[in-house]
Amino acid sequence: MSNAENTLLIAWHSRTGASRAMALAAAEGAGEIARLIPAAQVTEADLLEASGYLFICPENLASMSGEMKEMFDRTYYAVLNRIEGRPFATAIAAGSDGEGAQRQIDRIARGWRLRRVADHLIVITGAQSAAEIAAPKTLPAAQLSQSRDLGHSLSEGLRLGIF
Repeated sequence: MSNAENTLLIAWHSRTGASRAMALAAAEGAGEIARLIPAAQVTEADLLEASGYLFICPENLASMSGEMKEMFDRTYYAVLNRIEGRPFATAIAAGSDGEGAQRQIDRIARGWRLRRVADHLIVITGAQSAAEIAAPKTLPAAQLSQSRDLGHSLSEGLRLGIF
């Protein structure tokens, strides 16, 4: 889809599967207006063509993942002053907190002058040991439902012109 009035860009990165599962669930909830693109592949054009954004990533060492940060680094100035006012939301997968990654994305979104239109979603996996942190993640249905609901809410807000 290329019509900015009809697209929700879901930009995501995942190391162990939790954020990927969240992104897939959000895209399912958003339906046909979702554009699910791994952070490494997001371009300036993708950001400009979208009417809203959902950024999904893991928290690594109290920060957003490096791949997500790289997406913002690559595209930030190219779209600065060109996407202000557009709606956004975030979803973070974390072992115990998620607030560090959340704050980083919020600061970037403020610089772009995006409008947060949904409370942030932080899914806590409980992984604490090195082995648990590195292990592939499978999220419970209730957590995936939250991501699906977030995608649906964003798509409906866009479709109805609320955002």
